[in-house]
Amino acid sequence: MTPLLLTGPAAEPVTLADIKGYLRLDHDDEDRLITSLMTAARLMVEAESGRCLVAQTWRLVLDRWPAAGPIRLPLSPVIRLDGARVFDAAGAAMAVPATHFHVDTLAEPPRLMPAAALPAPGRPFSGIEIDVTAGYGEAAADVPMPLRQAVRAIVARWYEHRGDGTGEVPAIPPEALALIAPYRRGRL
Repeated sequence: MTPLLLTGPAAEPVTLADIKGYLRLDHDDEDRLITSLMTAARLMVEAESGRCLVAQTWRLVLDRWPAAGPIRLPLSPVIRLDGARVFDAAGAAMAVPATHFHVDTLAEPPRLMPAAALPAPGRPFSGIEIDVTAGYGEAAADVPMPLRQAVRAIVARWYEHRGDGTGEVPAIPPEALALIAPYRRGRL
């Protein structure tokens, strides 16, 4: 299964004003830098935790349906199933109704349970596309506070240790790793 990001989050899990307050900055001179650090820190937290923080749309590409059982999704938490398609041998897409699946968002990892017979893809590779929205919600406030604090801690560490050449600085500081640890999901 290949996950492809279709639409990234509309917002970061922390705001620029929040980070500037955390860093005790009262000027706008480095807003572009801080904004880029916020995005990079979110990506680090997502990679370390195995979770999407703010709602984002992904396409999952499969060659064929699993022989038996559920489709285990590599994204968590899943908000909703947005659509599914199967491609015939000529490359034409046929929509698979959402009613053909039960979405189990509480399982870890989340999964799609077939509720009806699913049409077989007609091409040998990338014959199935499943679109899902994953994340804790649309707003920063939907993200658990410890994960937002981990983003703040990473941004602060990177901001304080940018280009100073004083030695090895871990990409994710220990305090951020401790905040992420309870949310870390098992790897598929």
